Formats: sequence, C-alpha cells, structure tokens
Amino acid sequence: MSYAETKTIWHPLESNPEVMNEYIHKLGVNGNWGFSDLWGLDEEALMFVNQPCLAVLLLFPITENSENISKDENARIKKEGQTISKEIYFSNQTIPNACGTMAILHALLNNIELVDIGDGILKKIYEETKNLSSMEKAKYLEDSKDLASVHSEYSVKGQTTVSEADDDVDLHFICFIQKDGDLYELDGRKEFPINHGKCDDLLKGAVNIIKDVIARNPDSNEITAQVFVPLD
Repeated sequence: MSYAETKTIWHPLESNPEVMNEYIHKLGVNGNWGFSDLWGLDEEALMFVNQPCLAVLLLFPITENSENISKDENARIKKEGQTISKEIYFSNQTIPNACGTMAILHALLNNIELVDIGDGILKKIYEETKNLSSMEKAKYLEDSKDLASVHSEYSVKGQTTVSEADDDVDLHFICFIQKDGDLYELDGRKEFPINHGKCDDLLKGAVNIIKDVIARNPDSNEITAQVFVPLD
C-alpha cells in the first residue's frame, strides 16, 4: 500500500519533547519516561543524557541524495540479506505525515519490557498488532480512530506554525533502538528494519549515524534528535 492509496492524512507532529511527552502519556505511558532533546553529539554532551537511553529519534530532511541512499541500501540488503531479531516490533507507514507517531510507536513498543505502557490506547495497539505483519500493522494503525484522535490533538500543539495536512512535508522522523546486541533503524517508509550491526551503546551508535546525516546535509538547520529516557 502506498500513500496514494489511502485517504487518511495527518498533520505532522512537531519535534518538541514537551508535546511528545504529553502525547505518549495520553497513550498510557508511565510519566516517569519521556523524550528529551539531544543537545550535542560530543562525548561531554552525551554524558548528560539520562540513562538508560532506550531509543533515539532523528528528524532530518528528505532529499534526492537521501532517497538514492535508501534505494541503494534496500537493493544491497535484498541481495545480501540481513539478520533481524524476532523481538523487533516494526510497522510500515501508510499514513502521510505520520512519521513522528511511527517513530514514537517504534520507540515505545520495542521497550515494553522496560516501560510501563499502562492499560490505554498503546497497550491495545500492541496486543492487537504484535503478531501481525508490518503491512497489517500499518493498516491497523491507519484504521485506528483512537490513535488518530490523540495524534490530531497533539499535532496542533507546539511553537511552530501548523501546516496543512496535505502540505508536501520534506522532513522525516526515524527511530533507533538496540535489540539483541544490534543497532536497528526503524523507518516506516522502508520495507523492513535496518540492522546497522553490533552495538554495545545505543546512544553512541545512533550518534555515529546522525553525524553521517549531518555531514550529508551541511547547510541544514532542521536536523534534530530526541532521546527516550527516564525523566528527572
């Protein structure tokens, strides 16, 4: 299923930890957990990140170069194969402008053994989709009125001007997690999770990839990152 085949279109979610935390707590996540801005990529800045860091979200511009890199990566993996943990929760994204919510869901639902997700919407989504294929998950999320309602409520909050739902948004959220000793990139626009190899420190592993993204976009001031951590 492609974007063109669905009539569901959402307003994009702002890269704003305060809004994102209100969002996930509305979904049922325990208030002791949330997202915080990653203020720097050097060793000193990383030392101030609360631990354990369970996920890293990255917002970056979609460019012709990034699309070509994704196509080459997809072709390479299909040719060479990759190992994917059976414990990974991954959904494709079929709703335009829903990448923020998809990244958040990937962060949360891959850490349910560590984070109390309560008995609300998030737990319902997990229980009813955990055994579905990635495209079946996408269809479920597309049809979820509960999730759409919460997204609608929080996508209009924040400091930036709210765009129209059918605007051509060229910024995209993805999520990095660690599972079974490997670093994974979870991007609903891609066919499958991307295994970036062995990793004993999620934050440092994700930062290395973020540095590459910045190097490819030296003139962009729209690249931001958030960490999913215990809140003070």
